[in-house]
Amino acid sequence: MKTFESLFAELKAKAAAGDPDSGTVKELAKGTHFIGKKIVEEAGESWIAAEYEGKERTAEEISQLIYHLQVMMIDRNLELEDIYKYL
Repeated sequence: MKTFESLFAELKAKAAAGDPDSGTVKELAKGTHFIGKKIVEEAGESWIAAEYEGKERTAEEISQLIYHLQVMMIDRNLELEDIYKYL
């Protein structure tokens, strides 16, 4: 099972490797605006799932939101510590 920290390390490694087949690399190449739109989309889907689709679907949507948030962190050169200091 992945953790928040292990996912972030995995995504940073994918970004550093620059594999053109990686979804993470493709998303980063599309830029901050695209990533931001994905975050808004997944946040809305998380809310709808929580309201109408049950626990499993909500967890899935939240996991996708976390993924896109971490891609934004990489795009903006943020580290986990940059976020943790505000929690």
